[in-house]
Parts: sequence; structure tokens; C-alpha cells
Amino acid sequence: MSRILAADGVAPTPSALRTVWNSPLYRGATFALFLSGLGASAAAPQITLFLVDDLHVPLTTAGLYYLTSITAPVAGYLVGARSDRTGRRLGLFRLCALAGFLGWTAMAVSDQVWMPFVISAVVLAFAGAAGSQLFAAVHDELRAGAGSVGDGIVSIVRMAMTAGWIVGPVAGSLLATAAGPRAMLVATGLCTLAQVVPMGFARTPSARTPSARTPSARTPSARPGAKTPATSEARTEISAVRPGPHPGVRAMLPLLAFTGLYVLVYAGEPIKYGYLTIYMLNDMRLPTAVSGAVIGIQPLIELILMPVAVVVARRIGMMPLMVLGAAFGVVANLCFALTGSAFGMFAGQILMGGVWGVFAGLGIIVAQRLLPEAVATASAVFMSSPAIASALGGLTGSLGVSLLGLPLVFLAPALYSLVATIGIAFMSRSRHAVG
Repeated sequence: MSRILAADGVAPTPSALRTVWNSPLYRGATFALFLSGLGASAAAPQITLFLVDDLHVPLTTAGLYYLTSITAPVAGYLVGARSDRTGRRLGLFRLCALAGFLGWTAMAVSDQVWMPFVISAVVLAFAGAAGSQLFAAVHDELRAGAGSVGDGIVSIVRMAMTAGWIVGPVAGSLLATAAGPRAMLVATGLCTLAQVVPMGFARTPSARTPSARTPSARTPSARPGAKTPATSEARTEISAVRPGPHPGVRAMLPLLAFTGLYVLVYAGEPIKYGYLTIYMLNDMRLPTAVSGAVIGIQPLIELILMPVAVVVARRIGMMPLMVLGAAFGVVANLCFALTGSAFGMFAGQILMGGVWGVFAGLGIIVAQRLLPEAVATASAVFMSSPAIASALGGLTGSLGVSLLGLPLVFLAPALYSLVATIGIAFMSRSRHAVG
């Protein structure tokens, strides 16, 4: 495979893998995002059970917990804007990781109904910005010169988070069963805090004005074209973002449009995880092993396709590939809604693996390129979209089930994905198209 890619003029994936392994920043970000995905996915399926069983919250009220995620975009924007003004990516990353530890630990000791809701809306909203700061730091480092493997590096780092989401739900379920949900929440907090360990003592210096960052200021013997000894910190300093006017709403419109379309694609996930298993077990009467295999095949396909998506995007462009990915979402949800067979469920999940193989691997790259003068803000806004999609999907699923029932509720995310397909196709032909 490597020989074929080399013959086509495409940098083979192992080159990106070596680059990630040899760089303390890339390697640390990869392990940190795996821990982030592991912790978040361990807690996500258990939160409702904790609220109902331990705090005795009514089931209808417990469902409102997911609406607390709507504060995450605001917190992410504030952190991203601060990061773009100062250039201190990793300092803010560590503060966000600490906020996550404090938030999950506080939730574990909660004894009042209101406490998890307030903690999630106020504290954990900032914890979610940790990942966006890592992607911004990776972007800064890539500007120092990663050649043609830059997109592959970002894809590998993003794949680590996906891998964490594969392992986390199983680990969280086992821990909650063995030691209780409060112990599981504490473990989630420890995973969140442990993100800082792989990053070591790496730091990004304060952004300075261009005049204060001339080559002569860094090394007296520097001359145009000369290469200076490059430690990881030195390279980060060279590529650190310089402060400037924060982009206004007009400059952010392409990013906001793309993020909104991504939300429409993502909104089907909470609907699927909330109702597909129930539909397969209660209505289709599929064996538990079969329904589990249906759910588990999506992340496997996603991991396989993420590096493939990078290679294909170099040939046809990122936005045209995302049009195809969003169209996969339309067909996948139609499979869930209309087929009524195990084959249809597997086909739908395989197609959903294609959706996320494209969007998970390339989405953050597109978002940063749509706002290159403020990549931390772009990363934070884009990575807050799952929180908005969770609220939209939860509300749509609740109303859809009452109006349409199962499995026709999946027509709603099919419609969302159709709108996203049309919207991304329009963006791909506009002046904001990303190659």
C-alpha cells in the first residue's frame, strides 16, 4: 500500500505515524485525546442511571440533563478567543482538564438533585474545551513544517479520541457495576486530569508582536534561510499565534455555517443510541449478540476509514468528500427507518461508519481552515457542536417517537442529513470551499 501511495505522489500513512511518534507534542496530544474519549464515553451512558438510581430523579427530569450541554459552545468560544489572543494553548488546556477533574469529582459526591445540572452547565462546559486547545496547539506546530503529512497527523490524533470512545462505554459499564456509579464518575475525573500527563511540561510561550519575534531576537547568528537547533518548544514558539484583532461575526460566518451543518449530521447519533437498540430488541426481536454487533460495527468501520478519507480528500477535495459522507447519513437513517431487517441495521451502521470516517477525520481540519486567523476559536466552536447536536437530537427523538413511533423516528435524522448534504454541496461550490 505504501509503494502504491508513493508512486501516486501521496505521502504514505506510516510517514505520518513516524512523525506523530517522534514529536513530543503530537504523541502527547494523541495519548491525551485517547484519555479524553475514554473518560467522556465511560460516563455518558451511565449519567441517567446515576441520576435516577442514586439521586432519585424522575426519568423525565433526568432526560433534561443533556440540555445542560448547550452552555458548552459559549464556554468553548470564550476559551478559544482567549487562546487566540494570548497564544497560550497548553496553559488553557491544563486549566480545562483541571476543571473537568473538579466537575466530575463534585458530581460523584453530589447529594442534591440540582447539583449535577449546575456542575455540568457551569464547570464541565469548560472542561470540554481541553481538546480544542490540543488541536490548536497541533495546528500551530504543523505550521512549522509537516510537509504533505499534516492532514494525516491531525487524522491520527483525532483517531485516538475515537479509540477512547470505543473502549470507554464498556469500561464505564464494568466499573459502575463493580464499584458503583460514583466510583465511575471519580474515574472519569481522573481520566480527564490524566490528559496533562502525556503532555509533560511542554508549554507555548506568550504571543508577541512581530517586531519582537525577529530571527535576530531569537538567535544572534540567525540569517535568512538558516536552520537553528529545533527543540519542540522552539518550534512551538516559531509557530505560536501572534495576537491581533479577534475575528468578527462576518469572518466567522463560513465556520458557523459549516458547524451548523455538522450539527445536523450529528443529531442522528443521540437518536440512534437512544432508540435503535430498543427497536432491535423489543420490535425486531433480534438476539442481544446481534444487536450488540450492530452497534459495535460503526466505530470499527470509522477507524478503518479515517486514514482512507485523508488520502481520498487529497484527490477530490475535503468538501466534496463531506458531501458524500453526509449523503451516507441520509441512506443510513433510511435503512433504520424502512428496512426492518438485521441486514438493514448492519447496512445502516456501516454507512454511518462511513459518515464518521469522513467527518471525524477531516471536520476539525476544515473548521480550522475556514478561520485560519483564529484556529483555537475555530477548534472550540467546531468541537462544541456535539453538545448542540445532543440537545437537538434528544428533543427530536422525544418528539419523533411520540408522533411517528419506531422505527419511523429515524426519518427525522435522514431529513437533517439531507439538508446538511445540500448545504455542504453549496459550500463546496462557494468561495469558502476548502481543498
